[in-house]
Amino acid sequence: NEYKSYLRMALLQHIRLGLGVNIQRSDGRVHSAVVSELHEDTQSVTVEWFEGGDTKGKQVEIEAILSLNQNMVPPADWSGAEQYKKQQQQQQQQQQQQIIAPRLSQIPQPRVPLAEKGNYANQPAEPPKKKSQCVKEIDKIKKNRDERRAKINQAPGEVDPSHPNWEFAQMIADCRNDLNIQPLSENEVVRDHRICVCVRKRPLNKKEKKVKVVDVLTLPSKDHILVHEPKLKVDLTKYLENHQFRFDYTFDQHITNDIVYKYTAQPLIRTIFDQGVATCFAYGQTGSGKTHTMGGDFDGKEQNYSQGIYALAATDVFDLIKSPKYVSLDLKVHCSFFEIYGGKVFDLLANRAKRRVLEDGNAQVNVVELKELAVGSVGAVLNAIKDGSSCRTSGQTSANAHSSRSHAVFQIILRIGRRLHGKFSLIDLAGNERGADTQSANRATRLEGAEINKSLLALKECIRAMSMNATHIPFRASKLTQVLRDSFIGEKARTCMIATLAPGQNSVECTLNTLRYADRVKELGPDSRPAPPLTTDSDLAYMHQSLRSQGDESENVDMFNFHQAVDLLQEAEDQLVDEHQQCIKENKEYLKKEEAILQRMEQEVDYDVEDYAKALDVILQQKINRLKNMQAKLSKFRSQLSKEEEISKTLRKPKGNKK
Repeated sequence: NEYKSYLRMALLQHIRLGLGVNIQRSDGRVHSAVVSELHEDTQSVTVEWFEGGDTKGKQVEIEAILSLNQNMVPPADWSGAEQYKKQQQQQQQQQQQQIIAPRLSQIPQPRVPLAEKGNYANQPAEPPKKKSQCVKEIDKIKKNRDERRAKINQAPGEVDPSHPNWEFAQMIADCRNDLNIQPLSENEVVRDHRICVCVRKRPLNKKEKKVKVVDVLTLPSKDHILVHEPKLKVDLTKYLENHQFRFDYTFDQHITNDIVYKYTAQPLIRTIFDQGVATCFAYGQTGSGKTHTMGGDFDGKEQNYSQGIYALAATDVFDLIKSPKYVSLDLKVHCSFFEIYGGKVFDLLANRAKRRVLEDGNAQVNVVELKELAVGSVGAVLNAIKDGSSCRTSGQTSANAHSSRSHAVFQIILRIGRRLHGKFSLIDLAGNERGADTQSANRATRLEGAEINKSLLALKECIRAMSMNATHIPFRASKLTQVLRDSFIGEKARTCMIATLAPGQNSVECTLNTLRYADRVKELGPDSRPAPPLTTDSDLAYMHQSLRSQGDESENVDMFNFHQAVDLLQEAEDQLVDEHQQCIKENKEYLKKEEAILQRMEQEVDYDVEDYAKALDVILQQKINRLKNMQAKLSKFRSQLSKEEEISKTLRKPKGNKK
């Protein structure tokens, strides 16, 4: 024990900072490390090494160092042993005299050269070893770490080390400093696109700034965007995973609605004057800026509709109508405003009256009895938008407390007399976080989410098919794409999509989903895949076939079965409701007939009772037949409800659970 004690003391005096030693890891590996701290009180040292791009370290006892570094062991007859024993005896005497000595580590003592310490120290000193590349890397990392800490201490106003996300914020700031950021300029030339896909980043709001949410979006150029996704390693080391996307335009948080309109919707205005069909979509999660972009700025809870794309487009339409080129056409402006909720169409200019969508023999899709309002000024258009927006469906989702639950479609229509000349559809899509609600246990929420999920997938596939000039466009896969059929077919159809993004790290998952969706809409990369051949009569099946051919991770057989079950359920519901309405209508007629035969029987003395019985029997038989038809449709509807419930359970099961 005494030998081990003076051995430890000898080693502590022999070891110096920066000395290379061998250490053993907990998994049995042995590798070199560098001494970074000495602990004489615990007779141990702290060592550091470079591994996987990071500096790691641990505290190691002297005996463990000794067992792996035999060249450092002094001989057993080392003369310093006697000196060490005398020191131990003196310390024991001092303790007996109750003299409290200060801790050895607190007394500054000059280190005695080893050359003056007996036989072991008189051995020839080893020449200084050249630092290995690993040690150099460790020194470099340590230097950078010290500089970063010094920077934080010098600028406490810029970085708050007490905030849990300050390290991510610093990493993102360092990444941005390495970029040559050149955002979109207002003087940039507007390029002509048949399909334009762009993204818009909103600024952090007051609530996000208050809780110090980190902005994870960087727009290094006019057509690129970077997402800095914060992540943690297994050992809780923080790092960033950067995702890069390219689009036609990228708009940062400083860009106004006027500039967004200039590069997106404004180039489409002349399309409708040239007898074409134009469409502009706003897509993204709730709260990312869709309604702000399409409708206008908010002042508290009040929205200024004169600053949105709706109003800006209407202003240009009325200006062009008066231009010399088009004034002779005598064009009249009409507008319609409706929403698609749960696979059904509701007229927002007629107190949300339900409308039917029918397709004629020429594959022309019509919304029956949809109200078209004749407008003569921008003010009339704004009033129509304000009235319709107040009726739009909204509610709570699993991802957002106030989510847009429907697709709102505002249309500016040009007519010459009753003949359609051109049409511009401006669509504020439902929040894309609703797609996650397909796994909800609540049927209403589940069906709502399923319809939104299906319509967004169908919209993406229709635009992709349009961009590739595919022979088939699956517009019948959803009610949204069915209503917008003309937007995807024909050489004069042009489309623009604005993907709106929330910049905070708490929205990074939804932001990445939005960007991946927009990226698939118009694949600008070299790996874009052609549309698959048509092998089915069902547009829904074709859509899922196309998704599988793209390697879409969200696509699987269960999702197709679920969408198909929802379609069959909605079809059965429509048939039942129609039958019920027809039954009520006929019952009114039957009541009139019954009252008539009763009245004749009571008023006519010689009324033939047999005629009365025959007439009543005919009415009852007709009522029975109608009720049987309705009962059959009710039975079919209830059967579809059970099937939808059963299939939905497969979506709610954890991955890997096949039972």
